[in-house]
Amino acid sequence: MKTNDQLDKWDRENFFHPSTHLGQFARGEAPNRIVTGGKGVYIQDRNDNKLLDAFAGLYCVNVGYGRTEIADAIATQAKELAYYHAYVGHGTEASITLSKMILDRAPDHMSKVYFGLSGSDANETNIKLVWYYNNILGRPEKKKIISRWRGYHGSGLMTGSLTGLELFHKKFDLPLAQVIHTEAPYYLRRSDAAMSEEEFSADCAKKLEELILAEGPDTVAAFIGEPALGTGGLVPPPAGYWAAIQEVLNKYDILLIADEVVTGFGRLGSMFGSEHYGLKPDLITIAKGLTSAYAPLSGSIVGDKMWDVLMQGTDENGPIGHGWTYSAHPIGAAAGVANLELVDKLGLVENAGKTGAAMKAMMQDALGDHKNVAEIRGEGLLIALELAEDPEARKFFDPAKTIGAKVAAALLKRGVIARAMPQGDILGFAPPLCITEDEAKIVVDAAAEAVTEVLG
Repeated sequence: MKTNDQLDKWDRENFFHPSTHLGQFARGEAPNRIVTGGKGVYIQDRNDNKLLDAFAGLYCVNVGYGRTEIADAIATQAKELAYYHAYVGHGTEASITLSKMILDRAPDHMSKVYFGLSGSDANETNIKLVWYYNNILGRPEKKKIISRWRGYHGSGLMTGSLTGLELFHKKFDLPLAQVIHTEAPYYLRRSDAAMSEEEFSADCAKKLEELILAEGPDTVAAFIGEPALGTGGLVPPPAGYWAAIQEVLNKYDILLIADEVVTGFGRLGSMFGSEHYGLKPDLITIAKGLTSAYAPLSGSIVGDKMWDVLMQGTDENGPIGHGWTYSAHPIGAAAGVANLELVDKLGLVENAGKTGAAMKAMMQDALGDHKNVAEIRGEGLLIALELAEDPEARKFFDPAKTIGAKVAAALLKRGVIARAMPQGDILGFAPPLCITEDEAKIVVDAAAEAVTEVLG
């Protein structure tokens, strides 16, 4: 193993790593991993460790590693035109083509795509558009945004506020005042164990309506939610949830933002989570699976109703005052075109549904009866294993025991990367959509061994 060499020294002395214990890392108390390559569902580091990446980076390398088709598209675009901006009507073949490809796949009522670089900046764009929309309609007080506890929507000032996880608020003076949070659709952790899924969904909608009425419907502009919770625990919505929520939103003329950064482009076994769960959003946030992270790119897909008002706004006020230097960057757009072509060619949306169902069933067979397994849940290739001290009583482990992190470390020893999710002892699995059933079995077998090692 290569340690204490020049690159390791530079890493600890110069590189500010995100989501990292900075003191431990800088002092050399926490490990690092310098990744050198990848192929399919595997990555390799410079110590020649080959690891099955059962979390697809940060659930983003949907087509898998080492796809030369995307690398070649990036190289060709960089040689022809590495950059030009998208302001005042400028475009490139790649950005225009990708816009059409996205809308061909999106719900029918979506109209245009605005491109950024990350899911965070796409959600910042979304909030600005919501505020602009209500100003144009003469509703200057209708500006509050409702998010959910445990939702994840980014790490910026506004998007970090929308995120409903303590780690992203603590010591950052967040959330900002315009953001309010409501109940997470997390059936396992419902307050009343006697509730059915449908009753819990109705209760979530009731609490949402109570919050809207308490704040004043004329002050609430939008509701943002992931079709299935991602970083907050990989939690599919309980039965009837989205129908109940949308009924409340429609009643009070509140826009719906579907954050599909994780679920978009096949993760659930459908092209979009909105399609999967019957949402009719006004805005859809996309990123990760748009390019499979081969290049940074995100997008805000704007629905017809909003687009008409945005056009009205520029007729009344001149060009819209919003833009990023790298909006619709040609290299990112070229990567997106090649990526979506591969998603179709390889049948990855269908594979996510089929192999995801098989993987979840294998996980249930291997660990469903374990004394500390509270739930095995998921949809498509978004699967979670939640652990508890006493599952029947829904008594969870003391967080200080770091059970989830220990199980993830035990998995890593067996050559499999899973993610210990925040605010619970939850193992997250979101492998590349190209994973085979044989590779899924490797993940499940390693998970069973890891749980047994840590918990017996």
